[in-house]
Amino acid sequence: MDALVTAGGTPEPDEPIYEYTQGKPKALLEIGGKPMIQWVLDALSASQKVESVVVVGIDESSGVTCTKPLTFVPNQEGMFENLKAAALKMVGLKPGTKVVVSLSSDIPAISGEIVDWVVQKVQETDDEIYYLVHSREVMETRFPESRRTYYRLGNVDVCGADIHAFDVSLVTTNQNLWRRLMAARKNAFKQAALLGFGTLVLFVLRVLTVEKAAQRVSHHLKIRGRVIFCPYAEAGMDADKPFQVQILHRDLEKRKVV
Repeated sequence: MDALVTAGGTPEPDEPIYEYTQGKPKALLEIGGKPMIQWVLDALSASQKVESVVVVGIDESSGVTCTKPLTFVPNQEGMFENLKAAALKMVGLKPGTKVVVSLSSDIPAISGEIVDWVVQKVQETDDEIYYLVHSREVMETRFPESRRTYYRLGNVDVCGADIHAFDVSLVTTNQNLWRRLMAARKNAFKQAALLGFGTLVLFVLRVLTVEKAAQRVSHHLKIRGRVIFCPYAEAGMDADKPFQVQILHRDLEKRKVV
């Protein structure tokens, strides 16, 4: 399988993480002695299941490297546009590409083992979108101070990971839907609203399970979607705020010592 890494985005002065980036791309923020995205690329280098990588949002001048074939795509100024450009580049490089794994550049604690676990789970079924989530227990056991936002679905609190997979055809054949999903990706209320009034009510009442949510998404949006519970909190520990940068810095410094 091939991988896309989204590295677009330069924090503005009014964003908390700007004190670290100072006008530079977030992906190049240094943590544990190297840019965040380099940790992600190192994980992809270590993966036994990833064949090639496309990075969208930065270019060769960044100096980041990968042992797998690496291609850069310019920033397109939008999450959907970046995913679309990266997917089209991958298809152009490797005609016949179907499903790709997509990672954010701000999860530096990721490892090759975790990437391989995700790819293996994705390859178990023939779906169009694979959405990874973490239970509160998984996230807070590994990163107790992460302060992630959780949503109650049935009998479990969940938060989204920052690594997913999707069929590249979705980006080109249903662009309006994809844009709406991207706009709602960090707001569970908006996500539920996209699926209709009935689903929204069930979500508000907290009686919608993760499995039922996946079924309703598939039915309402006419796509085959699958939710995967990921036991590796590193896949969802992103660096959005200064205190999260510090958590990851300490964690990666320990890894370097080991």
